[in-house]
Amino acid sequence: MKKKHHHKKKPSFIKKWSAKLHLWFGLSVGLVVFIVSLTGTMYVFKDEIQNRLRKEAIFVKKETITQTPLSIEILREKVDLEVNEKFPVSSVEIPLNKNKSYKFLYYEKDKEAWNYFDEVKINKLVYVNPYTGEILGIYNEKYDLFPILKSIHWSLLLKADWGKYVVGIPVVLFMIMLVTGIVLWWPKNKKMRKGRFSFDWKNVKTWKRKNYDLHNVLGFYASFIALLMSISGIYFSYPWVKNAFNFTLTGSAELPKEKEIKSPDSLSAKNNSVFDLTAQETRKMYSASSSFRIPLNGKNKKGKELKNLPVTVYGEDGKFAVRHQLAFDRYSGKLLSNKPHQQLNNAEKYANANYDIHTGSYFGMAGKIIWFIAGLICTSLPVTGFLIWMGRKKKGIKK
Repeated sequence: MKKKHHHKKKPSFIKKWSAKLHLWFGLSVGLVVFIVSLTGTMYVFKDEIQNRLRKEAIFVKKETITQTPLSIEILREKVDLEVNEKFPVSSVEIPLNKNKSYKFLYYEKDKEAWNYFDEVKINKLVYVNPYTGEILGIYNEKYDLFPILKSIHWSLLLKADWGKYVVGIPVVLFMIMLVTGIVLWWPKNKKMRKGRFSFDWKNVKTWKRKNYDLHNVLGFYASFIALLMSISGIYFSYPWVKNAFNFTLTGSAELPKEKEIKSPDSLSAKNNSVFDLTAQETRKMYSASSSFRIPLNGKNKKGKELKNLPVTVYGEDGKFAVRHQLAFDRYSGKLLSNKPHQQLNNAEKYANANYDIHTGSYFGMAGKIIWFIAGLICTSLPVTGFLIWMGRKKKGIKK
C-alpha cells in the first residue's frame, strides 16, 4: 500500500500577501520606526521629569508671596535686562496657583532653514518670581533633551514643515505592518490560540524561538495602542487625516475659522497696563483653570501681526485637551470675545485633545504608563523582526 503524504495547507491569499507586505515594509522603514518609537517613548514622562529637575524654579518661596504680583510689563523688563537677547519676549504663561512662578518664553524661527538647529533661532524659557521679579531659572530649550527628542520624533531633526512628511510616510507603512501583523498572528484553531497570548518557554532552548515569541506576543498586545498612537501622530502630519476626523465628527471637513476681531479702541491711546487688565479678567473668568498664556510680541505662531490680544486658558496642568479662548482689545484691554471649551464642536474638542491622546496624558498617569510600555514594545519590534528575518535567511543559505 502506498503511504499517504500529508501536505501542509497552503496559507490563504490574505495571509500570503500580509506576510510579504509585513516583511517589505519592515525592512524598508524599520530603522525609522525604531527611532520614532524610541524618542516618543522617552518623551512620555517629560513633564514629570522636568517638574522634578526644575522644582526650585517652578515654585516660589512662601515668604515672598504677596497679595498682588508685579506688573507683567515690569517683569518683562527685568527678564530682558537679565537675559539680554536681541529677540523680544514672545509670551508669558501665568499659573493660577499662587505658589508657582511665571514662565516667559523667547521663541523665534527661521523660515528658510532646513534643519531643527537652524530653524529654531531661539527657544529660551525664563522662570520668574512674580512677587519680587527674581529670575529663578533660565533654560535654553533649543538644546534641551526633550525638545530635541520631540524634533527627532516629529521630523528627524529636519525642518518641521516638511520633515513631518519624512516621518509620516513610514508611520503610515507601520500602520499597515500592524494590521498585517494581526492577520499573521491570528490563530487557525483553538489549539494554536493558547500559544499566541502568552509565553511558554518550558521546553524552548533556542533564542530564535524566544525572539519569535517576543515579536509575536508582545506585538499583538501593543498593536492596538500603537495604531491609536500612529493615527493621532499622522493627524498632525496630513491635512486629509484631520479633515477625515472633522467630517466624521461634525459632517464638515473644515474646522470653524476663528474670526479675528479688530481692536475697536485702536484710535485711543494704548493703556500701559493692558497685559495686567487682561490677566486680571482672565483670572476672574477661569479661576479654576491651571494657567493661561498671553502673547507679548503682538504676533501669532506663524509670525503674523495680531489684530487683537488672544489669551489661551489651559484647564488642567500638563494637558491641552481642555482649552478656553479669549480675545481682548490690544489697546484698552477690553474683553472682545470668550469661547469656552464647552462651546466647541466635537471636531474642535478632538483637535485640542489629539496631542494628549498621542502622548497618553489624556488618560492620566495610567495612560502614560501604558503608552510608555507600548512604546518600548514598538521600539523592540523592528529589532526582533529583523532578527527573525536574518535567522530565516541564514537557514535558507544553509539549505
